[in-house]
Amino acid sequence: MERNSIHKTVVGVAASALAFGALWIHRLKSRKQISHEHHVNRDCERENYINSILYRGDQNCIDIIRMRPVAFFNLCGILTRNNLLQSTRAVNVKEQVLIFLHIIGHNVRFRVIGSRYYRSIETIHRYFRIVLRAILKLYQLAIRLPDESTPLEIRNNSRFYPYFIDCVGALDGTHIRASVPPNIQGRFRSRKGGTTQNVLAAITFDLKFTYVLAGWEGSAHDSRVLTNALTRRRGFSIPEGKYYLADAGYGIRNEIISPYRGVRYHLKEFTNHRPENAKELFNLRHSSLRTTVERVFGILKKRFRVLDAEPFWDFQTQVDVVLACTIIHNHIMGVDPNDLINEELYEEHDHHSITSTLTQREEREEAREWATKRDEIAEAMWSDYIHRNI
Repeated sequence: MERNSIHKTVVGVAASALAFGALWIHRLKSRKQISHEHHVNRDCERENYINSILYRGDQNCIDIIRMRPVAFFNLCGILTRNNLLQSTRAVNVKEQVLIFLHIIGHNVRFRVIGSRYYRSIETIHRYFRIVLRAILKLYQLAIRLPDESTPLEIRNNSRFYPYFIDCVGALDGTHIRASVPPNIQGRFRSRKGGTTQNVLAAITFDLKFTYVLAGWEGSAHDSRVLTNALTRRRGFSIPEGKYYLADAGYGIRNEIISPYRGVRYHLKEFTNHRPENAKELFNLRHSSLRTTVERVFGILKKRFRVLDAEPFWDFQTQVDVVLACTIIHNHIMGVDPNDLINEELYEEHDHHSITSTLTQREEREEAREWATKRDEIAEAMWSDYIHRNI
């Protein structure tokens, strides 16, 4: 009796073990099959998504990576030909650049991009850094100082020519949101509130950057940033005898002409009241030309949402991203100047090392010289204006 009972127990345990083993083997096979099948789907889904961006119309491409396919493929070609980017076994150049543009175009976190492209966060982070470094190396190629010829936008417009014959562009600063450690936030707090970096840019009238200086704290005055740009090694330079237009915050100085203070300036101020004297007419046309800067800043921030959102990188990366956005902007303007977005719009620097190359007396003399030049332009402009309206 006991022997039968033991036998039945052994048989039951063995049967249970066999059943459990069979179930375990079945689960392992199922997991293996599911894992293998999921891996194949990731590759297919990724490829389908990339193709949907690049080959389903210009607008769809602009919505995702903020440029048309023609500009995208041209950018990939430049980076490849200059040996700045190379395809790897896992990620080709096309996908590397797509990931980077998707992030800066929409300020998307690495985790979100990773799930969209079926990549790990580490992979997204690594290729973002690789592409960012590659783009920055295009600065000298994409952002160039202007030549000494009169811009067509001036030469072909009787309101500006020949009065601004020696003008080669306009300059201004813009504030980009910045994230910095608490101990230095006071220096980066701008007049409008919030922490920002003050970015100086010189721009031609065909909407291209010719110089960009990023990284200054938001509390820095525009004229101080300009002084640094003019005195730093490989900094901002202006062809002899030429000048840039700037707002009143920069003051009138060597090779920089600002508007008259205390005189109507903004275009809306002249909507129902025509200019009444030479200074007002000068300010009106000065403003008409200088709005190019505001238009370019508007295009830049609309194209790259990362510039108008709370950053989630270290500060040096924030500075590098600003420069990369301006480089890509110039690339698009060179390859695809009729881009749809354009059509819709009208390390901390050692500031204590800045030294002036001129004495205060020399600076005052130069200011008087360029103030006189401004007066001459204004008087000539007013004389012709009165003559035509008699």
